[in-house]
Amino acid sequence: MSDYRARQVPTAGHTPDDDLTGYQVDATDGHVGKVSKYSRDLGPRFLVVHTGVWVLGKDVVIPSDTVMGVDHDARIVQVSSTKEQVKSALDFDVDTYLGDPRHRDQLGGRYGSGH
Repeated sequence: MSDYRARQVPTAGHTPDDDLTGYQVDATDGHVGKVSKYSRDLGPRFLVVHTGVWVLGKDVVIPSDTVMGVDHDARIVQVSSTKEQVKSALDFDVDTYLGDPRHRDQLGGRYGSGH
């Protein structure tokens, strides 16, 4: 078992201040994308993942509590979701979510507490 999978609780190897931008995101069944630069703008409760290859992919929002571990040396974030679950997560639209704070509350409603 990889080192980052062994470090799960209580912080799963990261803190809300960590910048995970560009880290590879591994689902339970393989590589699914990279942490998008918008994750820091959205806040510590959510992770924005760019799925797919460069411009052919899309940004989706997943709750940060799906993070099982982080390997900072390898720059990998392990999540408890499957690739399909991540790819079918709520699409992230920068203008919608960063331009109107009410949308962050809607994310909270979908994934649990808004704050």
